[in-house]
Amino acid sequence: MAGLKTEYVDLPDARIAYTQAGSGIPLVLLHGNSASKRMFRRYQADYFTQYRAIAIDSRGHGESVSSDAEYSFDLYSDDVIKACGVLSIAKAFVIGYSDGGNLALLLAKKAPEVFTKIVAISPNYLASGLKDNMLAMFRKMSKILVFLGRLGLNTRKQVKRFDLILKDIGISEKELGSIRTNVKILYAGNDRSDTGVPARIESRGAAHCEPLHGTPLLSAEAAYRRLTPDHQWR
Repeated sequence: MAGLKTEYVDLPDARIAYTQAGSGIPLVLLHGNSASKRMFRRYQADYFTQYRAIAIDSRGHGESVSSDAEYSFDLYSDDVIKACGVLSIAKAFVIGYSDGGNLALLLAKKAPEVFTKIVAISPNYLASGLKDNMLAMFRKMSKILVFLGRLGLNTRKQVKRFDLILKDIGISEKELGSIRTNVKILYAGNDRSDTGVPARIESRGAAHCEPLHGTPLLSAEAAYRRLTPDHQWR
């Protein structure tokens, strides 16, 4: 699948890059922070052949082109909705990993009539849901990137990406409870606590959460292997 061709959706203020493979029900694949559509190439070839699997580069990632003062999940979700319109996709399933999982939750809120089934892998809709040591590390790395930018290095994209990690995605617990899309959340066993993000999401009745026990760091591959190959997503 190394030969997947990059295509573009031209929006008024951005060129959104994507690749697609297979045929059938559209399946939108959303990458994590600082990753790109490339992370899905293998899965487009080996796992989702019964779908029209479309992997999208968010703004500031991969081969998408835009000029933005900042990035936001609200902007990203609008891009996905508009791209689906351009590609004549009236209904689609979604798989999002990490920040892509956050984006998938926002799509469930904004356009449930389009995105009818969603798998969010290790999402974190609240910045406070990060463990304290991880949050401190991301803040420190962001400050380092800002400092390097002042020295003349081009770190603007990286700084804006880290800003995404340090902000809530823009959906409240009440709004989570109003989600009616079929949502499944996969997470590493140690991602959940009584006050953790998966627990909060499930407590609002917004999703079914499924742990991957014994997985210290949730990888895309470990999660994808748990998905059923049929359209029921049991």
